[in-house]
This record gives sequence, structure tokens and C-alpha cells, in this order.
Amino acid sequence: MLEAELLVALEDHLGKLVHDVVFVLRSDESDASAEMAEFLGEVSSLSSRLAVQESDAPGYRPSFCIQRKDAGISVDFAAIPMGHEFTSFVLALLQVGGHPPVVDPEIAAEISNVAGEHVFETVVSLSCQKCPDVVQALNIMSVLNPNIRHTTIDGGLFPEEVEKRQVGSVPAIFHNGELFEYGLMSLEEILGRLSDDSVSAAAQRISDRDPYDVIVVGAGPAGCASAMYAARKGLRTVVVSDRFGGQLLDTLGIENLPSVIRTEGPDLARDLEQQLRSLELDIISSQSVEKLIPGEASGLHLLRLASGAELKGRSIVVASGARWRRLEVPGEEEYLNKGVAFCPHCDGPLFKGKRVAVVGGGNSGVEAAIDLAGLASHVTLIEFMPELLADDVLQRALEGLENVEVIVSAATRSIGGNGEGVTELIYEDRTTGENTVVELDGVFVQIGLIPNTEWLSGSLELSERNEIVIDERGRTSVAGVVAAGDCTTEPYKQIVVAMGAGSTAGLSAFDYLIRNAVNMVEVEI
Repeated sequence: MLEAELLVALEDHLGKLVHDVVFVLRSDESDASAEMAEFLGEVSSLSSRLAVQESDAPGYRPSFCIQRKDAGISVDFAAIPMGHEFTSFVLALLQVGGHPPVVDPEIAAEISNVAGEHVFETVVSLSCQKCPDVVQALNIMSVLNPNIRHTTIDGGLFPEEVEKRQVGSVPAIFHNGELFEYGLMSLEEILGRLSDDSVSAAAQRISDRDPYDVIVVGAGPAGCASAMYAARKGLRTVVVSDRFGGQLLDTLGIENLPSVIRTEGPDLARDLEQQLRSLELDIISSQSVEKLIPGEASGLHLLRLASGAELKGRSIVVASGARWRRLEVPGEEEYLNKGVAFCPHCDGPLFKGKRVAVVGGGNSGVEAAIDLAGLASHVTLIEFMPELLADDVLQRALEGLENVEVIVSAATRSIGGNGEGVTELIYEDRTTGENTVVELDGVFVQIGLIPNTEWLSGSLELSERNEIVIDERGRTSVAGVVAAGDCTTEPYKQIVVAMGAGSTAGLSAFDYLIRNAVNMVEVEI
């Protein structure tokens, strides 16, 4: 079931186990149960510290518990943790087995002190690139505190749970049976919801840091490239991001990156993160930025985070990227995460065998329709213009799909539902003015991007499209603040362009620091 190379690598990792671990399997008569048993059998054969035992205890079936032998430390999976969750499984196994999780000692102490019983369940899809961050955070909490339990539930394996809980987007986090949050959450954010003191303590730890030479906002291709160049110049650098990888996490096939024949967005994001973590720089993840307060000439700039933390920097690189544009029609906001979605790779498996629509006929929309056609029973692709705008190669791939209907010259007017989920979409034929109702279960919005620059209003010069105005060196209207990537006036929104612009921004920040008296730390030129 597992590839030979993967087994060899896993066997090497299992040498870090300190305690014996038991896989407690709750099986049934399904094929998935047999596959789960095979998976656990292969893993357990790699170490004498591992064993598998059957259990008739209540719980999801099929599922398994990773349990430290003769101890109350455990992590549960109602899933066959392959795909993006394989790493979550390996980390949970090592941590239950006594290998310490990588977490700030102060945060670890706060987790250990959380009182009360807390049962977390996270509904995921194995193709979701954001889900592992949440799963791994909650697994760490359950390892460090026996009062906290966590189960990862694969929505594709348990569609009845998706229906019962009315899950329309992943990750969906439940706490003691109630919806806790949709989407990405850091360990600190989860801990903060359980203890207000944790939020303020984490914010204070960030605020207490000494000023940085370079603060990079964003960890997409532009932000990673700029941070790499700044760090390699010997500058004291920190990267602040709400999600590592940015739009790469929503990008499947990448075939236009020079020297790389083909890769996928999540893989590229992982490679970028590994490269950054190999350098001497700091990373503050799962944090959104609230305000930039420019310093006086040759002074320190202040960056205020939504958590209340503040960072001071001698120069700033803004690479905050862009996000999906909304339709702004009735029903869209009401049914967000209840059938209205933006990422087909993350949320597509929730709509297996159902009828969905994709709004948008550009490259992203057509790619989404192709992707969803392999899962959904029927896909309706709706484009506002008289013809699709996607590349010819994508349109040719779309034409060969029998369960996809393409509708052009159509304006989406509303999204309707029954209060629990989406049931219909209404579009207007722009040629005849006639309205048509499409019965469906989900709507994927793919109509372009808008820059993440609201937090810069009043701080930097923005274009009429709210993009940061930059010159050929990435410099903005404020000295010492440079910008790169999709949040800027750079006309070509491409991964390779963002990487180049990020490199330029990093070099531009360095150039600013060596030419201005900004109390920069000593660097080698």
C-alpha cells in the first residue's frame, strides 16, 4: 500500500520512538476498514515498538487510535491518513511515542494547564492543503494535555458526518459537539479561544521582540523570495503570514515554472517553507496584519497584528498577495461554507456525486470544472462573457468531459438554499434577459482575485484597483517600504513573476538599509 521509498523513510523516523505505541483499530466489514488495517499493519511492521490491536469500543468505524502503551496519551483518526494528512499521521505517531513536538515551551506549558474536558473533531478532505495545519495543532494539544482529545475525520470516508454536521468547507473544527471554526487556525489561536490569557501572552511575546531589519508580510512566492534574499544578506528577518504558501495552496498543476517540468502548488509551497526554515530568519505563522504605521524618515516602521501584537522594523516588504473575488449576490454570504466555496481541491471531495456550479470561465474556473468533473455528478460552468477566457489547452480538456455543461453570456444573480445548504443558483441570460434556475448542491466561485491591501489604506499609495503602487525596484510611496507580487501594480500575476519581484524587493530593502542610517545590525557586504 505504501511505496518502498516511503517505507524506508518512515522506518528511519520511527527510530525516534521512546515509548511503545498501540494502534487501536475499530473495524467493520467495509473495504475501507480492510485498507485501514493493511495501512496500520505495514506501518507497525517497521518497528518493534508498534503493535495493532482490535477494539470493540464505541467510536467511528472504521477508525483507529494512536495510543501510548500503558498511558492516557492518544490521537484518533477516522481516516486512512494518506495524501496531505500522511505527515499529520507520522507526527502524531512520533509525538504519542515520546518524541517532543516542536512548540514554544511557554505555549506548551499553557496547553498543559488548560482545564476542563475538550473534545475536538476536525472534518477534513485528504486533498486539502490547509487541513494538516489545524490537525497537527490539535494533535499536539491532545498529546500535551490528556483533557484534550482530537479526532481527524475524513469527509470523503464519512459522508454521513458531512451531511449531519452540514459541512460545506474544510477544515471544519468542532468542539464538544458544536461548530468551533471553519478554516485555518494556528495552535495559538485555538489555545486563545480556550484561554484569553493565552492570546495576550502570545501577543506580548511577539511585541517584546527587538526591531527587525526586514519584516516580510506574506509567505507566498513573492514573500518567500524576498525573505530568502534578505536573510542571505545577513539581515535580521522575520516573515509574518496567515497561511504559508498563499495562493499556491489553491493551485494544482504548475507547468510554466522554468526548469521545473511540472509541480503542484502545495508541493512548491512546502519546498519554499523548507528552504526558508533552513535559513537564519524568524517565521510568525497564522497571524494576519491589521495596520502599517510608517515611521518618520530613517525611523522604525510599526506593524500591528490582529492579535494585538506589534512588530518594529527598519524596512518592510509587503507581499500580502490576493484572495478570491466574491460574486456579491444574494445568498453568497449566507451560504458561505454551506455550499459556497472557493477551493475545488480542498472542498471538492465534499461534493462527490452531487451537482455543482463553477462561476468563472478563466483558467482557474476551467481548471476547477475539470477537477470537479471527476467527483461531482454534474458540473455547470457559468461565464459572464460571450466565450470562455481560459487557455486553449484547458478548453480542449474541458470539451471531452460529458458531465460538464458550459453556459456563456450569463450573469449570476443569486444563490438560494433551504437554510442548511445551497439548493439552487439563478443566472440571467445576458442576450435575452431571461432568468434560469439551476438546481445544485454547491457553487465554486472562480472570478478572479482582489489584492489584500485594505490594511494599508492611509499608509501607502494605492491604485484605483487598490493595488500598491510600486516602481521598477519595488519601492512604494514610503521610504523603506517595498512591495512585490499580486498585491502590487505589477501587471502579470504569475508565480515566476512574483518570485522575481520578491527577489527584487529583498534586494531593494537591503539597498535602502545600507544607504540610510537606520541602526541596522552589522551585515557583511
